[in-house]
Formats: sequence, C-alpha cells, structure tokens
Amino acid sequence: MKRVPSGIVPLISLDRRSPQPLHRQIYNAYRSAILSGRLRAGEPVPSTRVLAAEIHVSRFPVLNAYAQLLAEGYFEGRVGAGTIVSKSLPDQITTGSPPTVARGLVRRAPRRVAKMAAVLPPPTRFKWSYQSGAFRVGLIAFDQFPLRLWASLVARHCRNSTARSFHYGHTLGSFALREAIANYLKIARSLHCTPEQVMIVSGSQQALDMSVRVLLDPGSSVWVEEPGYRLARDVLSLIGCRAVPVPVNEEGLDVAIGIKRCPHARAAFVTPSHQFPLGVTMSATRRLQLIEWAQRSGAWILEDDYDSEYRYESHPISSLQGLDANSRVIYIGTFSKVLFPSLRLGYLVVPPDLVDHFQNVRWVMDLCPTALYQDVLADFISEGHFARHIRRMRSHYGELRTCMVDSLHQELGSMVQVMGDKAGMHVTVILKKGRDTEIAKRAALQGLSLWPLSPSYMSPAPRQGFILGFAGVSKADIPKAVRKIRNLLASD
Repeated sequence: MKRVPSGIVPLISLDRRSPQPLHRQIYNAYRSAILSGRLRAGEPVPSTRVLAAEIHVSRFPVLNAYAQLLAEGYFEGRVGAGTIVSKSLPDQITTGSPPTVARGLVRRAPRRVAKMAAVLPPPTRFKWSYQSGAFRVGLIAFDQFPLRLWASLVARHCRNSTARSFHYGHTLGSFALREAIANYLKIARSLHCTPEQVMIVSGSQQALDMSVRVLLDPGSSVWVEEPGYRLARDVLSLIGCRAVPVPVNEEGLDVAIGIKRCPHARAAFVTPSHQFPLGVTMSATRRLQLIEWAQRSGAWILEDDYDSEYRYESHPISSLQGLDANSRVIYIGTFSKVLFPSLRLGYLVVPPDLVDHFQNVRWVMDLCPTALYQDVLADFISEGHFARHIRRMRSHYGELRTCMVDSLHQELGSMVQVMGDKAGMHVTVILKKGRDTEIAKRAALQGLSLWPLSPSYMSPAPRQGFILGFAGVSKADIPKAVRKIRNLLASD
C-alpha cells in the first residue's frame, strides 16, 4: 500500500481569545506561509486529522480552513497524494522572492495611470480643509439641525419599504424629489424649470463632473473665476479641458476681460450669487453681459449656486438661469450647505433638449442615485420642514456672521481686509503681509482650520489670505478663535 506523505505542520499560533474564528486563523497561517515562500508548490500538507491533533483543535475548523484554501487555489487535492500546495501558483510567490534578470535587476511591470489622472495634485494638498477646528469651511451648525424630525422621516420610510424600494431607480432620480425641488426653485430662486429638467446627483461636485462630460471635449477652453473653486479646475483638468482664468472684482467675473482673453471659450464656470472664495455678488450688468456672450458665441454657463439661501442684508439674489431666455445655463445646486454635507445630495437643472444626453452619461457613470434619502428629503421639503429650517438657520448664521465680522475688525483691524460678509457661510480676509499656507500649518497646531486663499489662484502672484467658515463655530468661541489668528499674524 502506497503511503501518503503527511506533510510538515507549519507553525500555527492560535489565539482562542481572538474574535477571529479558529478556521480563519488556520487559513491565514497557511496562506501567509505560501505567499512568503515558506511552503512551496507541490509540498504536501498534513491531513486534517493530523493537523487537528497537532494544534489541539477539533477537526471542524481545520476542514473549513482547508476547504477555503482549496476553493481559492492555494491547495490542490491529488488522488493517492493527499493535499499539496498548488503547483499552478507563480514561482515568484512560492519561492519567496521575485524573478530576477541579468545583473540582479528586478523586473517589475511599470505602474501606469492615465495622463488625466496624473495631472491631479494629491488630496493632501487640501489638508487644511480636513483639519478639524474653528473656521473649517463647509461645516454647518450641527446642533441646530432638526435631527429627531429627520430621524423620524427616515424611520417612516424604512418601515414603509416595499419591494419596489429595493429596485433600481430612474436615472434622473425620484420624481417626488424632483417635483419638490422644481417647485422650491421657481419660488425661491426664480428658475424656469419643470421636474423633467431636474436631475438628482451626489452633490455639486458630481453635477459639475457630469456637466463637463456632456458639454465639453478634451482641449475645450473654459472660463473660470480668478480666484475660484480649485476642485472645479481639477474636474476640467481630468477631462482634458483648458481653464482660462478671468479675474473677479467687486462686481463678480469680468466678462469683458474674459472675451478679450478667450472669446470662443466653450463654457464659463461661475458662482454668481456668492462668489467662491471672495464672496462678492455678480452685478446685474455682468450677469446680462455673460448671458449675451454665451448666446452669441454658443457657449454654456455652469452656474454653481452652492449657498445662495443665506443672505443677511437683502433677499436672495435671483439666479442666472432665471434671466436666461435661450437655455444656455446649467444650474447646479446642493443640500450640503443647507442640510448637512454627508447627505451627498445635489441637483442639476438642465435645458430640455439636453436631458437625454445627461441621462445617457448618468447611465454609464452610476445608473441612478440612491433611493432612501431622496424619499426622505422629498417629504422634508413638501411638508414644509425645509423652508422652516432655512428661515431658522438664516437667522442663526446671521448672528454668527455679525459676531465674526465684529471680532475680525476688533482683533485684526488694519492687519486684514474683510470680504464676502453679506452672504453665505464664510468670510474671506486678505492679508497685508505673510504667507497664508505657512500660517495655516501653524494654526492647525492650535486647533484652527484656516483655508489659505492663495491656492484658489492660477496666477503666479496670488493674494494671501484665508477663507474662514463660521457656520460650525459657536458664538462664544468665535472671539477666542479670532484672537488666536491675531497672535499668529503678530508673530509672523
């Protein structure tokens, strides 16, 4: 009778107090031994009975571990030969070292990425935007959000889920939410739109990405505000478009300079109601000039209306889309600022003749948006909670804004120029001296999140300053945090 070799029992250290099951620990031990080259192709392994006896466990976890290793191809069973390490595994894995070529050089396949992806800077460049602390841009007053009400709406939809709730949705999104948004925009933002023109997206960033994919080609020129929203420029870079910086002054984007620099640009990306980052409002003259240029040249206007609900000295400014009689404007909105950022719901309002094109691109990108929070938000709007929440937050943020501006003037005085304080959830300060990125690094050590202004410019000589979000800071903490900024500037 032929004797089946029992194989060498590898060192398997079991921790019976670990939450990881015994069979998984056995599996991991064998897999590690094979990948490190300690067990080589063709080597026999002990039978399940032998191994169970050696490591003092029942046979069941060993059987489960062997079954998984066989299923994944690390082991193979041979008639009359028992279980062995698979002979089909690559040599460089089971010998414990990579293959070599002449002169000891290691042959490695090049790690290639697309040219478009390679042009993007690393996310760590924006480390100040992720730094927790006072004045972080994009935060909301979480303690003011009607969490119990929101939770009750979520619970209601979870309880009332049907089989249809688990199916794919419409590429444009929930009709109930699109109808609620269209009704709100017609009243609050003077838009001309129907629910059929509204598309639900995962925030304004996806809205911009989708718009660029539908409307532009690699090499297209696009006006961008200078200074402006850097992530918008990154989207254009990813598609292969050319960003043309157009300066912003107290009236917003200077259309005349844009025409002079690039009269045949394919599109313009603007934040007219509350320019990011300077916070100015585009004048009526500039708005009409921009729309007239777009109509004459056949260009598109991408209007990002990210926090227009919050104005403190006047009513919200009407949208560009509401002035456009020739369907040249794609309107972008988001709930990240008026509700909360992790909701990741935004929307597009597109001209009727472009709806099919946007749907086609959406189908390729992610089919449709997630359903649950669309349904919750539709109820939140249609039942009047959204309008009440905005009124309440406009008052609350107005108090924070006043406290912020007063503290900046009192503590910093002539050291800075304050801009953009009439609307939104941030103000911008222009420094008279100092490098904003260096100061921001030091500020992070003191619990401050200061977003430097200079990276918002494309020019080699940007203005220095900070974008200061005040919505997520308590009224009591604002003066103390501003005093920290004063000390940082004084020591610079």
